[in-house]
Amino acid sequence: MDTIKTERYLNLLLEKTYDAQRGYSNAAEVTERVQLKNWFAKQGARRTLFAASLTGELKGMNKTPELDGSFTGDMHRGWMNIKAAMSPNTDESILEECLTGDQSAVKEYDLVLEHKKVLPPTVVSILETQKDEIQATVNKVKTLENFAHHQHL
Repeated sequence: MDTIKTERYLNLLLEKTYDAQRGYSNAAEVTERVQLKNWFAKQGARRTLFAASLTGELKGMNKTPELDGSFTGDMHRGWMNIKAAMSPNTDESILEECLTGDQSAVKEYDLVLEHKKVLPPTVVSILETQKDEIQATVNKVKTLENFAHHQHL
């Protein structure tokens, strides 16, 4: 097990997780539909649990976890707000941005999991579980996006 690589990989995913948590919280604030507000809030809460799990693994290795998201994530949320303000169908554009963010997260998890031989088995298990849940969220967002698009027509 390479703790330096493990620390780097977990902190990369932790940063991405903070970005997703804030993105979903932001989406919950922007949408006016109660069902979507609740769903976005739930996704934000799930990402908070993901972050806690990753942080716990880092602390268990006596490593320092990242405490914040990325500049790119901040820019993405800013773009989400601008797009929502200018879009005739806000929910559809918010879902599109959530989809983009989560698809990017799945790719990050895939990249880290390519190196699972250097990761502790417990970390691999956590990452695979989180990645699978994010992929399921991607599928759900696609469904919601199609529904929002058809409601707009």
